[in-house]
Amino acid sequence: MEQSRVRSWFRMGASAIFAAALGLGAYLGYLQLSGNFHTVIDGELYRSAQPGAADIETYAKTYGIRTIVNLRGEDDKAGWYAEEVSAAKRLGLTHLDFRMSASRQLSEAEADRLVTMMRDAPKPILIHCRSGSDRTGLAAGLYSSEIADMSEEIAERQLSLYFGHIGIPVISSAYAMDRTWERLEHHSKRDRIALLTTDIDL
Repeated sequence: MEQSRVRSWFRMGASAIFAAALGLGAYLGYLQLSGNFHTVIDGELYRSAQPGAADIETYAKTYGIRTIVNLRGEDDKAGWYAEEVSAAKRLGLTHLDFRMSASRQLSEAEADRLVTMMRDAPKPILIHCRSGSDRTGLAAGLYSSEIADMSEEIAERQLSLYFGHIGIPVISSAYAMDRTWERLEHHSKRDRIALLTTDIDL
């Protein structure tokens, strides 16, 4: 009788895990099919997966996008890159490239360069990578914290499953984005300024 109950619980547990996996897969698929477009700060910053020319035109007309920050880096041999640059030029948008990898942590110097790029770019900005989940999440978090002066708790929500980001050690190579955030949040712009001020006073 006891073994029968254990088998029943096991089957129920396995069924629940399978259903959850299916649901997650369906959600992640929806994000990619929909372009994974989201508002980070209304009128200032937006995020998405790789946009096509039609997407760029729609975002520019609907949200007034003035700058595209491409986190995949310049790639003159790729069709998506040529299409993106051409659409930006046709619509009069500023196009900026910043190469980063979802599986490699950003150094503090690299993060500073990215923050400076986003800070100085004409607003509103659209930031994107390939899927709009990992690199874009880190960039959106950095913008929210370093430029928009949001709390770290709110800013780090940009790296979440809601946007398709799966940050699990060992299992997910994109955990490098979480590691970067955890390291940089302890060395934010405000902390560096405070440290510099302390050194000067001494």
